[in-house]
Amino acid sequence: MTDKLSLETADSFIEHLKLEQHVEGGYFRSSYRSDEQFDDTRPLWTSIYFLLRTGEVSNFHRLTADEMWYFHAGQSLTIYMIDEAGELTTAQLGLNFAAGERPQFLVPKGCIFGSAMNNPGFSLVGCMVSPGFTFDDFELFSQEWLLTQYPQHKEVITRLSR
Repeated sequence: MTDKLSLETADSFIEHLKLEQHVEGGYFRSSYRSDEQFDDTRPLWTSIYFLLRTGEVSNFHRLTADEMWYFHAGQSLTIYMIDEAGELTTAQLGLNFAAGERPQFLVPKGCIFGSAMNNPGFSLVGCMVSPGFTFDDFELFSQEWLLTQYPQHKEVITRLSR
């Protein structure tokens, strides 16, 4: 697949799914909000489409709920996670099982995480959060703060933060 073709495909997904720019990077759109409530402030679960194109990343952020990622189309991506002890781990999201990729992965609540594609093109994934996502539970981190807290992860922090 050429870069031109993959970019046109990414643009067609953005148009067809009515994706909008996301504050953490990339494009997204809410695809479902459960009518059933977890408590009085949030749905039981929510789901979004999320798309990255060449050169885009999901910047480091944190949620107060677990987030399940589902691979849909395009290039595989790496999810980078920093746990509360400061340990960096990664997960490969995609369909190349021989390369250690998997089609879904759970990002545990409370960890700081971001993602980037493994090859040029685009990556379309779905993300389901339970209890349901609200922006009150979303924390985006500055590069300066991350480098102060986790200087040992400078290379990935520089790539996945502003």
